[in-house]
Amino acid sequence: MKYRIEWKYKLKGNDPVLFTSDWLDSEVALLMGDDLERLGKAIDITYYDEMETSWTPKEVKKLTEEIETEPHDVLLYFDGGFNLETNEAGLGAVIYFKQGKKKYRLRANELIREMETNSEAEYAALYYALGLLEELGVHHLPCDIKGDSQGVLKQLEGEWPCYEDSLNRWLYRIEDKIKALGIEPRYTSISRKENKEADKLATQALEGKAINSKMQII
Repeated sequence: MKYRIEWKYKLKGNDPVLFTSDWLDSEVALLMGDDLERLGKAIDITYYDEMETSWTPKEVKKLTEEIETEPHDVLLYFDGGFNLETNEAGLGAVIYFKQGKKKYRLRANELIREMETNSEAEYAALYYALGLLEELGVHHLPCDIKGDSQGVLKQLEGEWPCYEDSLNRWLYRIEDKIKALGIEPRYTSISRKENKEADKLATQALEGKAINSKMQII
């Protein structure tokens, strides 16, 4: 979780001057806040998280202690593969996250049937990935979501219309899942090369190779 800090600097004989920090990792933000309080020149110190919720210094310290035990700093990659002959879809997801002081990577895939198009497979892959976030216990945090399906991401952002009923049904399911998790999605369209991990998992699912692994990374 990142925070920016706002505070007023007391000037003798003048009105306080408002200052705002850059976005800082929670650990650095807390150290900076402690220094400001120790100097005795700062008043009205307020922290803002990435969802623009405001917190007092005491609230941030408590929240940080709670978050440290839960998954945070989440980065999700998704991809869907489609077999036109069998109407099967391979769903691939890679999730990077922190928990405590450690970093982890989750890799998982799934094979589903009765798909109609590759676009539907992409939507299904993202919905599958969100289900993995739910299993990890991710909630009420900003989450970076990356995929190589620009159409899916633009439709979720509301920039492109979606005219197909089958895709709209997936769109509504994804939006409902995001709302239930309370996460703030930040979508980024990337190249297929950048999405190679999720792409490989989707392909492996179509080949009948089931994968679900979680490992600590350096």
